[in-house]
Amino acid sequence: MSLFIKSHSNIFTKKSEVTLPMSISTAWDFFSSPHNLSKVTPPEMNFLITSGPPKKAYAGQIISYKVNVLKYFRLNWVTEITQVEFEQYFIDEQRFGPYKMWHHEHLFEPVDANNCKMTDIVSYKLPYGLLGKLGHKLFVKKQLRTIFEYRTQQIKSFTGS
Repeated sequence: MSLFIKSHSNIFTKKSEVTLPMSISTAWDFFSSPHNLSKVTPPEMNFLITSGPPKKAYAGQIISYKVNVLKYFRLNWVTEITQVEFEQYFIDEQRFGPYKMWHHEHLFEPVDANNCKMTDIVSYKLPYGLLGKLGHKLFVKKQLRTIFEYRTQQIKSFTGS
């Protein structure tokens, strides 16, 4: 897995790439189902979808969650799936939640019949100006790395690789 975070115009962009030992169809089926988010989110975040039984991602879909951003600080987070191109990409954007802005691109590319590359590009902005920047340096950057590293570990354990 490769991962980096850069800053531009007070917006941070995190990009990660991982080659998955599964076909693009299998990867798409798993990641385009909001139901599977809890399976790849660290348990200490206590992730819970509150908008009812989720359907496969579709443009316009609103999904609400409760999530721990700190050990005892639970909040509501609402995202919208804004774009979907079957077995290629989908994009979710925060409507309400902890970020001033959140735009998450999930990209899928076939490598061969049994493997695909998944790329995540998350562009986000924190509220509170200088306090937000300090919070990013002290906490948010590390938490995002931890979340995406955990997700990669979980995928590997599911696939036995």
